[in-house]
Amino acid sequence: MGKTFTISDDERGIIFGLLAWFLNDELVAEEMGIDLRKGILLSGPIGCGKTTLMKIMRQMPFNRRNYSVISSREIVSEFMLNGYEVLETYSRGILRDHHRHPKNFCFDDLGAETTSKYFGNECNVMAEILLTRYDLYKDQGIITHATTNLTADELEATYGNRLRSRMREMFNLFGYDGTSEDKRK
Repeated sequence: MGKTFTISDDERGIIFGLLAWFLNDELVAEEMGIDLRKGILLSGPIGCGKTTLMKIMRQMPFNRRNYSVISSREIVSEFMLNGYEVLETYSRGILRDHHRHPKNFCFDDLGAETTSKYFGNECNVMAEILLTRYDLYKDQGIITHATTNLTADELEATYGNRLRSRMREMFNLFGYDGTSEDKRK
């Protein structure tokens, strides 16, 4: 970051599209094929800056759609400790006052988590959460975002074709090509 931070040519389109989405710019969004009612699925290789971009966009003063960035691995770890109430927390966004206030989330590193068990019951935690988030999207327009290193085929292998189909409906896909270099060097 800082003085050495540069935006490469292959990133400009992604950043421009994200800005159009966060600014709710209907004209640019239409030109770029972005549906402002859908969330964002930011896909690309390890270390290309997906998480950083979503955290930066969250902090921008023009962002009218607040969301929390949470690691998918952390959610699964929380599930293994606390059980099925974790599904409700991240599916429906129950807040501390225990009232249901659907909350927007960005699930970071989707697909990096493992299937887990709680008292011997196996559960694909993120698949269950995303299926409920899909219902909230359809019924109430609740937005979900995610970052992933997985391709569409890998997402389908991990979560099944039923969820992949719903993800197409829930998300605008913004993808880095496979040639983006790791910025963590």
